[in-house]
Amino acid sequence: MSPDADPPDAALARAQSYLRNAQCVLALTGAGISTESGIPDFRGPQGVWTRDPDAEKLSNIRYYLSDPEIRKKAWRSRLDSPAWEARPNAGHAALVALEERGKLSGIITQNIDGLHQIAGNRPEKVVEMHGTMRHARCMSCSYYVPMEVIAERLHAGEPDPDCPDCGGILKSATVSFGQALVPADLMRAEALARECDLLLAVGSTLSVYPVAAVVPTAKQSGARIVIVNAEPTEMDELADAVLRGNIGELLPRIVAGSN
Repeated sequence: MSPDADPPDAALARAQSYLRNAQCVLALTGAGISTESGIPDFRGPQGVWTRDPDAEKLSNIRYYLSDPEIRKKAWRSRLDSPAWEARPNAGHAALVALEERGKLSGIITQNIDGLHQIAGNRPEKVVEMHGTMRHARCMSCSYYVPMEVIAERLHAGEPDPDCPDCGGILKSATVSFGQALVPADLMRAEALARECDLLLAVGSTLSVYPVAAVVPTAKQSGARIVIVNAEPTEMDELADAVLRGNIGELLPRIVAGSN
């Protein structure tokens, strides 16, 4: 019987057993862990890009750098993001509990919302592969400030604020399509994947590379793989347990039941 075909209770019991016996747990999180905090995902049935394919241009560095109108729309989108009002949910809290038990080696996240740190995970435990929306940076110099600094200028009427140090283009400190991931983050993610004995993949379609590559890397290094997601993922066949449903319900049950 494949993991996808397992009865839900059997998959839950097996995931709890794997976690109970694990010593070095790595979590890989995607947009699905934050949807219950009111932050829409991108590729799901009601995702931002599913409903509005043009919105993807806002996350493409080529369009962003070349088109002032795209930048203006991107800044408006950032100001209006529900992430500013979002609070961590029970799924985030479960990973905090796992860290407090001393089992969590790290969190590799595709999210830019900062909710893992707000929930209580130590910043040094979190590898933000796609950057953070909570800071802004200049594309030409080392200017790097909290997003609130730029938000004040936007609210004051600047639709496309430039860098006060060099006049360059400002952007959220996120990794857009067309931008390379930070090499140090890639190296750290691979090291964490090779060292863990259990990988919890939570709320990700596992379709975006190179981040998704940590799953086969962990598997090849001998780790158990547990996938928790509302929809099927591209790596369900690699999993030792697949749990489908509400992450805010399932992840706390996995963690609490592994004591």
